[in-house]
Amino acid sequence: MSPMNSAVNFEQAGELKIGQVGIANLRVRELDVARLVAEMRERVERAPKLFGRAAVIVDFGSLSRCPDEHVARALIDGLRGAGVLPVGLAFGTREIEALSERIGLPLLAKFRAQYESAEATPEPAPREAASRRRAPEPAAEVVEPVAAPAPLPAAGGSQMQLQPVRSGQQVYAQGRDLTVCAMVGNGAEVIADGSIHIYGSLRGRALAGARGDVNARIFCREFNAELVAVAGQYRVMESIPAELRGKPVQIWLENDKLQIAVMA
Repeated sequence: MSPMNSAVNFEQAGELKIGQVGIANLRVRELDVARLVAEMRERVERAPKLFGRAAVIVDFGSLSRCPDEHVARALIDGLRGAGVLPVGLAFGTREIEALSERIGLPLLAKFRAQYESAEATPEPAPREAASRRRAPEPAAEVVEPVAAPAPLPAAGGSQMQLQPVRSGQQVYAQGRDLTVCAMVGNGAEVIADGSIHIYGSLRGRALAGARGDVNARIFCREFNAELVAVAGQYRVMESIPAELRGKPVQIWLENDKLQIAVMA
């Protein structure tokens, strides 16, 4: 084996993103069942309140080939053993659709629309979609004509939340920013397609840019969040430096990485 082939690969096999309804989307980038299961087990152990028995959608769309039934079942069983609950497969090729039927999991065609980038392919016109169905194409490349819509940009104005958002509650600002003039408690969730401004303590979850707006930001006066995310890129409290806790911060994306900084 050459030195190049024996080099250690430090890149994670699966990229996990959090959706606007609290469902995790596991996009498989390398079909290594043992690594994927180990990574998920580590996430559950690191943040059990967030990932323990969490609903997970498995996305094979980044792979060059659809996995066979035995490998897919091994991954699903492994993820269950790691402490999460796979609830479906993300929409992809007809092979993935057939796989979802064989392993008894639903195919969630619209789920990925909330996490794709602004460069997502626009939905074809009805005549184009019909011709695409008739045209023979390679099996790995054929995609059902249910394309994900482009991210919804934040509209003008902001939705105002005057009361505290308490445990178990969720506030969603569709197509706009969200301004919370109170605290967001443990176990609560605030979501916006645009930016989120919190003029109290953030102790629950805040998800900005829920439909893919990478320019969205999160601002809060007192930062003690369980989880924060912008356009699907997330961090949990266990992975955030202690010196940021309790401080006024802003959170944004830079080169697809979530940045957190204390506001002056």
